[in-house]
Amino acid sequence: MSDRRTLSTRPPAGATHPLDNPALGSLTGPHAHFAERRGRVLRYPVDVSPWLALPDEPTDDDWADLAALVGPGGEAPLAGFNGLTPEGWEVTFDLDGVQLVDDGLAAAPDAEAVRLGPADVPEMLDLVQRTRPGPFLPRTVELGTYLGIRRGGALIAMAGERLHPPGWTEISAVCTDPDFRGEGLASRLILAVAHGIRGRGETPFLHTAAGNTNAIRLYEALGFKLRRSTRFMAARVPEHLTDDQAVGVG
Repeated sequence: MSDRRTLSTRPPAGATHPLDNPALGSLTGPHAHFAERRGRVLRYPVDVSPWLALPDEPTDDDWADLAALVGPGGEAPLAGFNGLTPEGWEVTFDLDGVQLVDDGLAAAPDAEAVRLGPADVPEMLDLVQRTRPGPFLPRTVELGTYLGIRRGGALIAMAGERLHPPGWTEISAVCTDPDFRGEGLASRLILAVAHGIRGRGETPFLHTAAGNTNAIRLYEALGFKLRRSTRFMAARVPEHLTDDQAVGVG
């Protein structure tokens, strides 16, 4: 019997789907212990993840809190935000993306995959530097399970868990050393990470750039389906905005 899933991507009227604002869902849910908060604005510690989270419909006060949280001249990366930034804020990064969700992954453990932890971070950062899969920082490994494959003792491929809205976990940092590409290592690690997510009763999802057609084809072949288009952007706080109130940690 096939375990292919039928997912409802339309929330009830008046409701917001957890994946529509995944950073906010994470920081008010399973990742709340990481949250640095100012009013209704939250962020991860800067050595864990770059993402900040605005409310679904931010007010002027929310933008003021975001500015105070980041600081004058600081950069605020926002995942999934499709609105307009206030006057005077410079958009420094703007990328169209896609969000895909599990629609029948053949999730399974991998005998060669090993659990990665803090001791492996220098090698993980080196692999990320060479392959550029997306944001990965010194404490990103704390967000969830990271699995890797080693050959001759060297880390040559990895994948792991990042954003964690209630009931969902994002698969991220999927990368393979260029000398070992074409062996299916990324696919194996995605399915292994997905197996752990499924084991918790949660559903895997992931993001990639809309223009990354090769990756999208791979993900769809593995059993992901497109849920929505999205946007990854960052905006710089104007230098003249200042606030000396302390940042609360929630």
